[in-house]
Parts: sequence; structure tokens; C-alpha cells
Amino acid sequence: MNEQLQTIQGAPLFNPLSPDFIANPYSYYHRLRAVDPMHLTPFGFYAASRHADVATILRDKRFGKDFVGRMTRRFGPQVMDEPIYRSMSHWMLQQDPPDHGRLRGLVVRAFTARRVEDMRPRIQAIVDEIIDRVAPRGHMDLIADFAFRLPVIVICDMLGIPEDHREIFFGSSRAGGRLLDPAPLTRAEIDEQNRYNLASAEYFRSLFELRRREPGDDLTTQLVQAEEEGNKLSNEELTANIILLFGAGHETTVNLIGNGLLALYRNPDQLRRLIDDPSLTPNAVDELLRYDSSVQVTGRTTLEDVDDIGGIAMPKGQSVICLLGAANRDPAVYADPDKLDIKRADIRPLSFGGGIHYCLGAQLARIEGEIAISTLLRRLPNLRLDNVDHPDWRQTFVLRGLNKLPASW
Repeated sequence: MNEQLQTIQGAPLFNPLSPDFIANPYSYYHRLRAVDPMHLTPFGFYAASRHADVATILRDKRFGKDFVGRMTRRFGPQVMDEPIYRSMSHWMLQQDPPDHGRLRGLVVRAFTARRVEDMRPRIQAIVDEIIDRVAPRGHMDLIADFAFRLPVIVICDMLGIPEDHREIFFGSSRAGGRLLDPAPLTRAEIDEQNRYNLASAEYFRSLFELRRREPGDDLTTQLVQAEEEGNKLSNEELTANIILLFGAGHETTVNLIGNGLLALYRNPDQLRRLIDDPSLTPNAVDELLRYDSSVQVTGRTTLEDVDDIGGIAMPKGQSVICLLGAANRDPAVYADPDKLDIKRADIRPLSFGGGIHYCLGAQLARIEGEIAISTLLRRLPNLRLDNVDHPDWRQTFVLRGLNKLPASW
């Protein structure tokens, strides 16, 4: 029976870094849900693929992050000597209460619904400036020239990064996606992540000094002032969480826009429906998030023995990953889940996680996606994608997105 579970139709049930899996994980997800919905993977953790199980785990207080414990159990205590993993251990994303609440509380005001809604005019202006810049060319890479630039400029605004510093970020590597993948990194990949983390820390330390001398109405100033108070934020936490905010502040939105545009052009009936009725855009963005989520996975660890989750008993310290992309296409929740339907009713994608770790920037990402997609379709009505059938997917699993998406008009 175990052999049968490991291989269905000649393919492993869970091999997240195989090219076939990255190109189309959804056929694998369907098999997991049908055959082994709480699957013990070859990596030693469980993979939850049903919507009900994923939603429960994300909200259940018996499951937490336990980042240091999880990493040391998998790789030994020496793993925390690596600069990148030391930095990650301070991320609010990897914290359990009470530290999680303390760190999240320092930044949550920057992401309130009202403050984010007030950013619409600025986001619209950025999108228009980007299109003005590329329109005379007649072609662009929708990832590098459009989907990447928008959220990078927005998060630079929020962090108070001066305009004359920003060009270095437009050319920065997006190799960080592998850092979150469940499969272990190679030594070369860890070295690359260490170099990037140390370079980022060096830049942001210089930004902290600038904002101490010249405070602004930005998130970096707010965090520097909290760090100076001494009891809310340590210097290590300040540096690590600014790096996190910069990365998380653009990665998911880049993928939302890129994956969303690819899905629309692969489904021309839905593309035409959206062009004819732009008022559908907010619902379309939720459907695009459900259909091909920019974040496919989030992880948890049992903080105590759990008697029954998805029919499985788990001891304290057991890691489980929640397959958000699989939950978003669960036929128990969504009729005809593999169909893109921008008029679908009652869409509640799990793409931004859930529980206390629900993504701070979820509403901001939605607004950026709405404005980017609707403006692009309105201003470049003859836009066509040059390679719809064989897209160039990034070789990462947790963050699902494209390396490039050539387009012309």
C-alpha cells in the first residue's frame, strides 16, 4: 500500500522541485487529495491538501511556527550559525506568541484598511508611469518591466527608501524564493542566501542611520524609533524584519500580477469578459488568487500532541505544510475548481494564509493587482503574450511565479 501511495500513474505523490510539479502542481494536488490527503512526505513532514484540514491547521492554536526547533531538528543546531537562518529566526512570520504579537503590533498600523485604501492614487500613478515608459517600445517583459517594478516602488515608498537608492532594487535577484521551499538547500544556495542577507542588512543599517538623522512618515522611521525605546524591538529584530517586509512586500504581488495575466490570456473568454466589464476586477483578482496562488504553501509545527487532524495523530514537534494551492482547488468547496471563472461567487482563497499569521499586506496586494491588471488591459488593448503555451516558471515551489512573460502590442 505504501508503495502505491508513493507512486500514482508513475509519478511521486510529492516531489515539489521536479520540473513537472513546478509547471503544473495541480494534477499532483488532485491525486494527493484523493489518495492520501494528509501525506507523510519523504522529507519527514506531512502535507495537508484538503481545504478543511488546511483551514483548521492555520487557525488551530495547537499548531505554531517553532522555527528554531523545526530547523534544528531537521538540520542540527549548527544550522543556526548560518546568517540567513539567524535572520529568519527573528522574522515575525516565523514567531509564535507572545513575540509574534509584539512584532506584528509594531507594523500593523501601516497596513490598516483605511491607510492602504488611501494609497490607490499613488498606485495608479505608478502604474501609469510604468506604462508611459514602455508603451512606445511595443514590447516588454511583463515581469521585469511591469509586475516587478510596481510593488518594489510601493514598498520602497512605505519603507522610506530614497528614490536615488531604488535602482539597485530593480536589478536585484529573486533567488530568495528557494529559501522557503521544503526541500533542503544546497551548500551553494545557502552561501548565496547568506551573501544576499548580509548585503541587505548592510544597506538597511545605512537606511536606519539616515532615518535617525532625518525622520520621515514611513515604516522604517517608525521601527527605528521603536528600536531606540529599547523594550519593543532589538537591533537584530529591526534588521531582520525590514528585510522581511521588503521581500514579502513585493514577491507575492509580482506573482499575483504575472500568474493572473497568464491565466487570463490562457482563458480568452474570461479575458474578454473582464475587458468588457472592468467592474468585475476585484472579484477577478480573488479568483486569480484562488486559481493559481502566488504563495502555494505555508508551514506549521505541532506545539503539543494532536490526536486527530485529517485522520492522523501527530506528536508534539511534527512539521506539517499546508498546500494552499491544493486547498484553493478543492472540489468540496469550489465547483469545477480547475475552471477560471471571474464571476465565481463566494471566493475565499487561502492564498494569504490564515489565523494570526494572515498576511499583513493582503489588501495592499489585492489593490495593486486590481489597478495593475485593469489599467494594463485598458491602456494596451492590443496586448498579446508571446509565449502562452510554454511559460518560464521560476524553479521554486512555495512562491509560484514566472521568470519572464514576454508581451507585445
